[in-house]
Amino acid sequence: MSLDFPFRVRAFSSSLAFFLAFASAQAGPAYHLIKEIPVGGQGGWDYLSVDSAAARLYVSHATSVVVIDLRADKVVGEITNTPGVHGLAAAPELGRGFVSCGREDKVAIVDLKTLQTLSKVGTGKNPDGMLYEPLRREAYLFNGRGSSATVIDAVSGKVVATIPLAGKPEFAQADSRAGRVYVNIEDKNEVSVIDTQSHAVLQHWPIAPGEEPSGMAFDQKNHRLFLGCGNKLMAMLDSGIGRVVATVPIGDGVDANSFDPGTGLVFASCSDGTVTVAREDGPEKLTVVQTLKTERGARTMTIDPRTHRIYLASAKTEAPDPGERRPRIVSGSFKILVYGLDGGK
Repeated sequence: MSLDFPFRVRAFSSSLAFFLAFASAQAGPAYHLIKEIPVGGQGGWDYLSVDSAAARLYVSHATSVVVIDLRADKVVGEITNTPGVHGLAAAPELGRGFVSCGREDKVAIVDLKTLQTLSKVGTGKNPDGMLYEPLRREAYLFNGRGSSATVIDAVSGKVVATIPLAGKPEFAQADSRAGRVYVNIEDKNEVSVIDTQSHAVLQHWPIAPGEEPSGMAFDQKNHRLFLGCGNKLMAMLDSGIGRVVATVPIGDGVDANSFDPGTGLVFASCSDGTVTVAREDGPEKLTVVQTLKTERGARTMTIDPRTHRIYLASAKTEAPDPGERRPRIVSGSFKILVYGLDGGK
């Protein structure tokens, strides 16, 4: 008998369990709450991002980035001094992260091993969304009030281009094979297409019937972009021709989208306390398979494609202070909600 037989049995059992869970997802609702990861502290939050290979979750919170070990599901560190932080884009092969510091109009370049800031580099006004493009090893910072994108050489840490945009950029995705970066232009109801070699905007794609796109996810294999739109729609756009080919209804207050290449499922998280789970059923067909109930205000999300789990940030809130519009976040209540197809602990 092979010495690795017990391992093979465990691996087969694990694969079978996931297959059965995924088969259930094809038939109907399957995602459910697995656990909550307490974070605590004070202040609001924005983007979450996963480094699947390192099993780490990066969560923007107040003026820092909280680092969570996804093997132990606990906080293991913090990246500090990131005023107005929106999120972190990881460059795993370089051991670096790029944090958008909106209040400073800077990006913090961080050593992901030590969690120390190596340098800060000026961007346009209010850098918000961010991504890392691995082929050219460049980080893109999308400047919300600057209507531009700042491109940084991830190795040298130097700015290599500033790209004017037609309006307010939100989230973006990179297609390294095509040499393109796609970015939502929220106030123009369009997607701008950037050439990664020339750093020039090549095209502007209207997204009607969608409006005010914020979140974006990408299925590279099938050339499909998924846009979370403010008029309660998720639009599926052909990234080859720039045409909306399908839409499905979603909740109110969408902020993030994620795509799981392993299951073909796409997610839209909304502040009304729902996540719409849809499935690609063809080149021009998107089908809602579940409306997952989360918590009100849990609008930002990311996915770990290795485990197929989704992560959302949430906290308890109270009535706003006089003169304030937003509810007040209860101190110490910030947490991460973990949803999955399995019954993992």
